[in-house]
Amino acid sequence: MFEEIRQQYPAAYEAIKTAGERSGFTMASEVLTCSLLKTLAASKPGGKFLELGTGTGLATSWILDGMDKSSTLISIDNDPDILSIAKENIGVDKRLKLICTDGADWIKQNAKQKFSFVFADAWPGKFSLLDEVLGMIEEGGFYIIDDMLPQQNWPEGHANKVTDLLAYLDSREDLTLTKLGWASGVVIITKKQLTINK
Repeated sequence: MFEEIRQQYPAAYEAIKTAGERSGFTMASEVLTCSLLKTLAASKPGGKFLELGTGTGLATSWILDGMDKSSTLISIDNDPDILSIAKENIGVDKRLKLICTDGADWIKQNAKQKFSFVFADAWPGKFSLLDEVLGMIEEGGFYIIDDMLPQQNWPEGHANKVTDLLAYLDSREDLTLTKLGWASGVVIITKKQLTINK
């Protein structure tokens, strides 16, 4: 019911959705997840945002909708054809920098950068180079992942990788996390502030 309130969708949503369907792209984030991203983005005024896995830019458009005018978003994907849909529909937004490159290479080259919000929707930064990306999150910042509930397109053995990932995140004492058995399975993580002994 709530997801049917169309006036709350980003202006570019329908165009991106249609172009994505025509291209055969099937890995866009669910609307419920996108709406959550928008709400979380609104909590970080003046924030530095990072999205790993632009896809067609569907989730990107929601993140931008939640950001204020002084925030910036870097979004990375390695597929130029799919990324062109995002460029065509939201590429004019001056807050947004779309980069077509290998995600793992970008992470390694930019590991010293700090972000207030990271949405990891690609293999690098989620199932590989996880520690590097977690190290890029500022204290009090968000790290968000989805597709943690079983999906029909999961290859054999992927469920074990998800279980291991969640167990590792649970074990990190510098993180506070909530797992949502909702939409495709969302995990919201906050980087704890360091305690300084006086």
